[in-house]
Amino acid sequence: MGHIVKTKAGTYRANWRDHTDRQRSKTFATKKEAAAFLAEISSSLNRGTYVDPHAGKTKFGPYAQTWLASRNHELATAARDASIMKTHVLARWADLALGKIDHSSVQAWITDLGKRLAPATVIECHRLLSGVLRSAVRDRLIGANPCEGVRLPKRRRQADDDRTITREEFAKLLLQVPERYRALVALAAGTGLRWGECAGLRWDAVDLGAATLRVLRVVVEVDGHVSVKPYPKSKAGRREVPLPGFVVELLTAHRDRYGPGPLGEVFTNSTGGALSRHVFRARVWRPSLVRAELLGSVTPLGSERFLGTWTDRKGSEQSEVFRSRQEAIAHVAKHAGEGLRFHDLRHCYATWLISDGVPVNDVAGLLGHGQTSTTLNRYTHPSRERNSRARAVFADFPLIADSQKR
Repeated sequence: MGHIVKTKAGTYRANWRDHTDRQRSKTFATKKEAAAFLAEISSSLNRGTYVDPHAGKTKFGPYAQTWLASRNHELATAARDASIMKTHVLARWADLALGKIDHSSVQAWITDLGKRLAPATVIECHRLLSGVLRSAVRDRLIGANPCEGVRLPKRRRQADDDRTITREEFAKLLLQVPERYRALVALAAGTGLRWGECAGLRWDAVDLGAATLRVLRVVVEVDGHVSVKPYPKSKAGRREVPLPGFVVELLTAHRDRYGPGPLGEVFTNSTGGALSRHVFRARVWRPSLVRAELLGSVTPLGSERFLGTWTDRKGSEQSEVFRSRQEAIAHVAKHAGEGLRFHDLRHCYATWLISDGVPVNDVAGLLGHGQTSTTLNRYTHPSRERNSRARAVFADFPLIADSQKR
C-alpha cells in the first residue's frame, strides 16, 4: 500500500496512494513512526474512512463560501443563510483551519451565542456550521463533524409570541388601514395567506362569483428586490381557499377602483408597481396599528398638541409631545416595540377557525400545511374565551351538596 524512503536529512518519508490514486507523502523523524502511520493509512483506505492528513489545513472561510455557492436553494433562503453565515459563523471560524475546529470550541461558541442571540438564531448558526463541516467530512478533509452532539438552546415560547387579536379588534384595525390596502389586510385575515401569496395574487386566480381563490404563485423579496416565483412555498401550498363575504366585498371594490396591475396583479403600490413588504410595514401597517390603538397611543392635548405614548424595544415606557397627530403616529410607529405583525393575521385566521370548531386537518389544508402538527404547533393560540368555555362544560354538573341531600 505504501513504502518508506530515508531522506538525505536522516528522516523517513512515508509514501502512499490515496483513494483517488494520487501519490501522497509525509515525513517522520523515525522509521517506526513512518511505518505506524502507513499502517493506519492502509487501514483507513480499506475501511473507506481515509482522510488526507494535509487536508485539514484548508481554511474554513473559503471552503464555507464555496459550500454556500454550490447549494440549490430559493433566493430568500439563500439570502438568509448568507447573512447568518457572514454575521455570525464566518466572524468566528473564517481564518481557522478545518482540522483545528473541535467539539469543545464549537460548544463554547454556541453557549456564548446563546447569551446574546435568540435560540432560533443560535440554532441556525449551528445548522450552517454543521452543514459546512459535514460536507468537509464527505470530501474527506476531516475525519468527523465536531458539531455532532453539541447542546443547543431550547426554543421557548415568549410572552409576546401569542400575538393574535379578536375579530372585533381586527374590524377596528381594518377601518384604520388606508383604502388602497384595506382589501389586502382583509384577505390576509380572512384566508390566512402569507405575505408573498397575497402580494403575488393575480386576478386570474380569483373567482369572486364562487368566492374562492387559488394560490398559484408568490412574490419573493430579497435585498429590496421583488420577484415573482411561479409556484408556492411547497406542494401543499398550491391550494384553493374560500373567501369570506367581507373579503369578496372589499376585493370587488378594490378591483373597481384600482383595476389590475400590469401583469394582472390584484395589489400594487400607489404608483402601480410591485408591493415591497418592508415599505408596506413602515408606511402602512404600523401606522394603522397606532391609529387602531394596537401599538402605543396618540392622545390630543388641545392647541394642536398630541401626546404619543409607546413601549420601546427594551420594554420601557416612552412618551413625547408632537405638533400634529400625523407626526405623532409616524414617530410611535417607528419607535415602538414589535407589536402585531402582518404575518400574525395568519395566526389569527387559524386560531379563529379552530376555536369555532373547524377540524384541524381542514385548517391545515387551508393554510397550505403538509402536516397538521405544523398548524397546531405554530399557528394556533389559546382563544380569549377558553376559560369561559371550559367552565360552561361543567355548568350543569350536580353540586356535591345536592348529592348529599339525596
